[in-house]
Amino acid sequence: MTSAILSALSVLTKPIGETTVHGTQHTEQEALMAALQANQALLEERLKGEKGLYEVRSLREEVRAGVPWICADTEDITWSFVQECLLLLLSLARNLTLQLELFNQAPSPAMSRLRTPEMAPPLTPDVLSVAQQKTLGAALQFVVSLGLCPYLAPGVGVPLGRRSAFGKLVEGLVCHDVAPVPERRLLTTTAVLLELSVLSSLATMVYTRHLGDVMAALCQLGYRPHRPEKNTTREEKAPPGPGTSGGNRSPLSQAPPWLRHLCGQLLSERLMQPNGVQSVLRAILEGGAGGESDWRKCDGVARILAACPQQSLSSDSYYSQVCPQILELLHFRDKLTAQQFQRVATRAALTMVQDCPMFALQYLLTPLFSSLHRCGRMAGEGQTQVTVEEWELTRCAEDVFKICVVGNSPSAPLLKALGEAIPVLFDLYCFTKKNASHLRAPCQEILLWYFGNSELPVALSTLQQLCALDGGAGGVAPGFHFTPGSDGGAQLTPSETISDEDDALYERVSGEQWRVECMAQLLAEMKDSDLPGDFFLELLQALTCWAAEEEEEEQEVDTSAMTLLQLEQHLLGNVTGRSQKLALLQVLAVMCEGLPHTLLLRKPTQVVEFIVSMLQRACVGLDQVQAAAGPVETQTLSMGMGLVATLLSGPSPLSAEDYSSMSRLLPPLEEISQRHPEVVIQELASDLRTAIATHGAYQPDNVTRATQYQSPKTDNNVPTKKNFKTQTSPSQVSQTRLYSPTLHNNPSTHATQTPNTRAPIQTCIPNLRTQSSSGDSLAQKTHPSQRVSSGAGQGPAGVSAPDGGQSGGRGGSSSSCEPSSGTPSRAFSDCLLGACDPEVPTRAVALRTLTRAIQNRDREALQNQEKVLTLFLENLAHEDTFVYLSAIQGLAVLADFFPERILLRLQEEYQNGPSSQKERSLETRLKVGEVLMRASRAMGDLAPHHGRPLIGVFLRGTRDEDHSVRASCLSNLGELCQRLNYALGPWAQELSTCLTALIKTEKEAEVRRAAVHVIALLLRGLSDKATEVLSDVLLDLYRALKWVVRSDTDDVAVLHAQLALEDLDDVMRRFIFPAQKLEKKIVVLP
Repeated sequence: MTSAILSALSVLTKPIGETTVHGTQHTEQEALMAALQANQALLEERLKGEKGLYEVRSLREEVRAGVPWICADTEDITWSFVQECLLLLLSLARNLTLQLELFNQAPSPAMSRLRTPEMAPPLTPDVLSVAQQKTLGAALQFVVSLGLCPYLAPGVGVPLGRRSAFGKLVEGLVCHDVAPVPERRLLTTTAVLLELSVLSSLATMVYTRHLGDVMAALCQLGYRPHRPEKNTTREEKAPPGPGTSGGNRSPLSQAPPWLRHLCGQLLSERLMQPNGVQSVLRAILEGGAGGESDWRKCDGVARILAACPQQSLSSDSYYSQVCPQILELLHFRDKLTAQQFQRVATRAALTMVQDCPMFALQYLLTPLFSSLHRCGRMAGEGQTQVTVEEWELTRCAEDVFKICVVGNSPSAPLLKALGEAIPVLFDLYCFTKKNASHLRAPCQEILLWYFGNSELPVALSTLQQLCALDGGAGGVAPGFHFTPGSDGGAQLTPSETISDEDDALYERVSGEQWRVECMAQLLAEMKDSDLPGDFFLELLQALTCWAAEEEEEEQEVDTSAMTLLQLEQHLLGNVTGRSQKLALLQVLAVMCEGLPHTLLLRKPTQVVEFIVSMLQRACVGLDQVQAAAGPVETQTLSMGMGLVATLLSGPSPLSAEDYSSMSRLLPPLEEISQRHPEVVIQELASDLRTAIATHGAYQPDNVTRATQYQSPKTDNNVPTKKNFKTQTSPSQVSQTRLYSPTLHNNPSTHATQTPNTRAPIQTCIPNLRTQSSSGDSLAQKTHPSQRVSSGAGQGPAGVSAPDGGQSGGRGGSSSSCEPSSGTPSRAFSDCLLGACDPEVPTRAVALRTLTRAIQNRDREALQNQEKVLTLFLENLAHEDTFVYLSAIQGLAVLADFFPERILLRLQEEYQNGPSSQKERSLETRLKVGEVLMRASRAMGDLAPHHGRPLIGVFLRGTRDEDHSVRASCLSNLGELCQRLNYALGPWAQELSTCLTALIKTEKEAEVRRAAVHVIALLLRGLSDKATEVLSDVLLDLYRALKWVVRSDTDDVAVLHAQLALEDLDDVMRRFIFPAQKLEKKIVVLP
């Protein structure tokens, strides 16, 4: 029966080419009408003439008798054709329904007996073949095209003319002015389609192809007003005529108001349901490939979600239910779905923030930052469990990154809400910098986005808060800290209480230091921003204000009349103020050290601000007589004015805007020219002020010569008062004065000048920064007794040539006293004396200077190598780490340049050592052992030649009475033997016996560890050559390692033995199973 009904449908829907039509049709529409009539006539003929279709005819008549919508006398050929299709479709549906009932009620007994477990289940009667589905699809398309779409009102659904050429053809065939009326036809077709959809097999065909048309018909039937609306024109009410379906592409009709109202109401209801937003998005975006059209759909849906519909009862209820669903769209993992949903969620959120900030803050931004807010507002002591889970922080950081950074649409409400969470986010960023975490990149990008889009005052205030310059850094609540999570993230847990005050203070100070370093690293990423420079200048201005307040703070306060509460508040205020000043200095120091000057001062206006800050501090110091005449202040002021002179006499002319910004320099320059005690500085300040005021029209020669300024003669690069007043030679005059005719006339000083004295301002900033900072530190470290006031000589921390030029180095650091081929004997002698100085910094700097002199093959240092060696050996006994490590480095360099002599001397020291004090002798021997280890590493290919004598020394040292010396000898032995290669062969037996004996008989675990480590280093260094070099003792070494694994009680020794066994296993595997090489060998026969 099913096949017969579908056969009848195929006859009815036969294409025009297969239909025999008599006569000539002038148009396609006439041909189509004739084909429809011919197909109906052919169907009636077959139903009456063929016996196989008798049951179909009976069922069709039964269905015809049961439906009320048959109109037999209709004059519309298309509707008559649709009625026949509907009758056959209903007949098919009833037949399938009956067969399904019989199939479910009485299964075939024969099939039940023959069925086996591997057989497929029997097909239900409603399963159609591919050909049958094609026939059914064609019938449904005719029904929808001829019986549904032509009767939709303008603006409802997609017109047929917009779909295909067949649709254009059909639009002119339908007659609307004959019975039945169009609304009746639309109702009939829609009712039949819904009746067909009761069966799942037919519903799939209907809904997958014609769901939109069915929904449009239902909307029109259920909600279209019965009377014409006032704003509906006659053209909209009139049906489209044949002439309107031509080739012209007329615009789509606007949807009628009732349909827009209905769609808005239905959409609002669906969106406010659970998972309604996700369902609507899937319906709209399903099947998209992520192209441009899909992104436009995403933006359109986002605008719909962000706007509260008019049909909603209240905006509050709408946003309270939609906003959480928007945030959930950010958490999908499927790539294509996640991209589309993320774009919709991001655009919708940003649109809400701009259009409805109040609701967005309450229902969108507050939940978005809730995890970060919880980290900063935790309360309650005694908690031991995780308070904010890892997945919460991870999701929060990722969501903020997607909305803020990816969306990249900054607005005031969004920046304000994010600013409240910035302290906690910065703490999380500092934590990720200490650990390997996937949250580091999103946190850094969010912080950079915030600082890059915030207003300058807000950004500077936030930076000061993060650096704890305003009294509190905010961030994570006290008593809590971030800890690593199991998936590479972070979680907030209660911190352990530290009972020791010193440990607590150390943790707090180190935490603050790390925050400042992280802030400097974050600022270093802002390469195209002016914020680092503005923040640096803000700190300098605060430093200037601090210097102005010092005098007021130093005035004595009468505390006798204070109450205890007032006294306590006064003391706490002083402590807080000093802590903020220390924090300010710390931030400045880290920024000067970690950030390049091109980032701190990237604009001319910032350079001018920097100079203004320097001059203002100098003006504040003029009120203090001692500070104004101090060497550091004088040199800093001189360099600042030299910087101004460089700006004025630079290669590129200054613009009017540059001179306008430099006008801020006029007041401090005037005050310096009137009040500074040094006449030279007064004159230069006056000349600079004149040049700025006249916009360069009048520029004295002093301004040009000031750009060639070199630091005055100093002790440790700190100018002394005596040097400024004493002039013993022209060369000294060129150093002590800022400008002088001898600067150009004296050949010795002229030779020290740079070729281009009119360098741009960027080249002067690093010298200014390093000299001003290093001058303060060296002035504190250098003992007054070590300073040389004479212009010809200096202490070992700052050796310079007597011709007036300074040696290279950064701000007069230790590199300035490095001897060279042209350095006089006096300078080298000063370095030798400095190596015996009681002050630790001076001694250490002198030792490192001598080391560099040896490395640079300085002639005088090489000639006096015996003296240098003696100094290095004597300083090995010093208790300060900085000193004896410098001596160790120097001895290692000497041993690298003169291995035969130096190694022989070191062997003697290592075997015997000074015997005045046993403890000091032991420490010195261990330090000599460190030198020998470094020398062994530096031997390289010369190890077989120079290392043989050392093997005997180290083997004898393994019998020393002190276990530390024995461990040191074994450590050195391992470093040396792994570099001897085949030269180790003669020592293999003795070495094996020594190591085996120590492993089995030594009581000290440290020595046993060292012995096992020697074997591991041997196997690692020899690698594949171990089977040749250690062929006689390899079995003994293997047994010794196995003995350690089985019997030794020390876990570290067992671990070393296991690692050595793994190395030995790799060696033997490569020996027994060598890697196959695709190579050919040519053997020449004799």
